[in-house]
Amino acid sequence: MNRRTFINKSSAAGLAAAAIAPTILPSTLFGANAPSKKVTLGVIGLGPQGMKSNLAGMLRHPKAQVVAVCDCKLSLAHEAKIMVDKEYGNQDCKVYQDFRDIISRKDIDAVVISTPDHWHVPMSMMALDAGKDVFCEKPSLTITEGRDLVEHATKLGKVFQWGIEDRSFIKYWMLAGIARTGAIGKIHSVECCQPYKPLYDKEAPGPIPADLDWNLWLGPAPWVEHTPRITERQRWRQNTDYSGGSLTDWGSHLCDTAQIAIGMENIGPSEILGTSNQLPDTSYVNTPSGYDVLYRYSNDATIRVRDTAKRISIRIEGTEGWVECKKWNGELAASDMNLFRNKELGNHPDYWPRPDREQKEFIDAVISRGQTSYNAEAGHRLATTLHLGHIAIRSGETIHWDPKTESFTKDAAEHKASIIYQRESRDWEKSS
Repeated sequence: MNRRTFINKSSAAGLAAAAIAPTILPSTLFGANAPSKKVTLGVIGLGPQGMKSNLAGMLRHPKAQVVAVCDCKLSLAHEAKIMVDKEYGNQDCKVYQDFRDIISRKDIDAVVISTPDHWHVPMSMMALDAGKDVFCEKPSLTITEGRDLVEHATKLGKVFQWGIEDRSFIKYWMLAGIARTGAIGKIHSVECCQPYKPLYDKEAPGPIPADLDWNLWLGPAPWVEHTPRITERQRWRQNTDYSGGSLTDWGSHLCDTAQIAIGMENIGPSEILGTSNQLPDTSYVNTPSGYDVLYRYSNDATIRVRDTAKRISIRIEGTEGWVECKKWNGELAASDMNLFRNKELGNHPDYWPRPDREQKEFIDAVISRGQTSYNAEAGHRLATTLHLGHIAIRSGETIHWDPKTESFTKDAAEHKASIIYQRESRDWEKSS
């Protein structure tokens, strides 16, 4: 018997045996944890927040399956693949440098976006158009982009979640909840303190790392030459081309709790004024630094946000007492510490409901097709508050805002010209 005859006869025998013998499939293909019953995810943006918080959080969910990771700095994507493959005990996770390769995959249900701020809305819109549900880090870059995103997600009927964890943190949940019950009287003011950020001098252009697609990193932002520390040390956060600085970063955390405490989280302020330090010509930083912003609401409550403190804190003051959290998610304090021990307050109808951590809440909502706490509208309202602080600082005058119509009630033309209100995007696909 020659080799060809042997192969043909062996193949025929094997097929016959296969037709007769019962098929034995691994148990992992069935049941609640079957791959077909899980939410398949593509994770885009793998810096510290993307890797340690969002990717790690999604990997912990039993009904989620990360099937692809992406970063325009390719080495970060490979690091993430190692993390995913170790968790699942296989080598299945795919690596990409261009996020469009993830968005175009028909077998991916949802994407997780943890890029710099200037990419948040454009990338989310592209993912929504491709039929994906979206989890995206906060905040938006402009007011108009945020509203566009709300309308788009609503029209398409997709689940959207902004990546903010504060409402699930028990200490901030308790602060806001106690304030809403009236236990410390009528809330008249909240003070949010953030640490002062150091200034960075402008850097000379440097070589682009071999594994970084710099044009893709810039995306819709204006073209500039690469500088070494913009991506390595996340100094992009202090430049308005990519972010709103500390005000929209830390402000997203503290001001959310503050607005919930005064019962204005779904609407926003009506008057805003603010100041900041004048920046030297040598500074790379062009976001507000050394700022002090005051927001006034229609119920006469105020929120003050400043970055001149040495530590993060939030203090809520009412006519009959106060509650406070010192440091980030740190020590609780109050005019009466028994406020934190009073379990009856939790039964109050206005006490704020505590959601799951944002990654779990997102996956559960994708499965149930329900609403998330930090949905597109909630995140837009919060970001708008912070962007208005920018506009007040830049204008040097009190900003008058109608939160119901989302429009300026005075000097509208001047304020609408602000880059924090709207921007023109670069055609990044045709740039080199």
